[in-house]
Amino acid sequence: MSLATRNGTGSVDAPVSPPKVVRQRRVRPGLLGLAVLLIALGGLGAAFAVTSVRATGSYLAVARPVEVGREISAADLVAVQVAGGQGLRPVPAGRLDEVIGKRAAVALVPGTLLTLGQVTDDPLLGPGQQQIALGLKTAQVPARELHPGDKVLLVSTPDDDADGEAAAAGTRFSAIVIDTDSPANDDKVLYLALAVRDVPAVVALAAEERIAVVLTEAA
Repeated sequence: MSLATRNGTGSVDAPVSPPKVVRQRRVRPGLLGLAVLLIALGGLGAAFAVTSVRATGSYLAVARPVEVGREISAADLVAVQVAGGQGLRPVPAGRLDEVIGKRAAVALVPGTLLTLGQVTDDPLLGPGQQQIALGLKTAQVPARELHPGDKVLLVSTPDDDADGEAAAAGTRFSAIVIDTDSPANDDKVLYLALAVRDVPAVVALAAEERIAVVLTEAA
């Protein structure tokens, strides 16, 4: 490179600056492998999300309230489409016939998916219990509707021939409602789970129409 001088003596060669060398950054193999791994995991996550969304199935949901112990009917359930419902373990709609006729092990709430853990084939009688049927007039029922699982107290009413403290003191028996029925004559029939030791006394009192029913705990 030549430069002109002010006094006109000619050009003078000036030193030329060497070109700058840009140092290349060294890529660490570990970071490169990590980047590849993150990209791969991101792709797998996206694929899993798409698969979950597309995995839509038909399952059973509760259409109306079902009390504990009540037999499940087809009208109690409805088929719904659910995306990614496999992880929730709901009952597929195709297994409707397996559910109909079973009893609700828990109270079924409308709008929730049905699972096999919510239904049972097991009898509602516990150890040391027997079932009895108790016929009552409508006015003798402690609530407009009794439901399976309700706890009641059976109290003996006074005997017309008894007097004094014997007439005032009533014998009490704890029972659990298994089911109810309403015959055409508007009477009520309660199917109760009762301790075996109490069955003879309650049957005798019922035959004499000396039983009063008190609701102590609703299911």
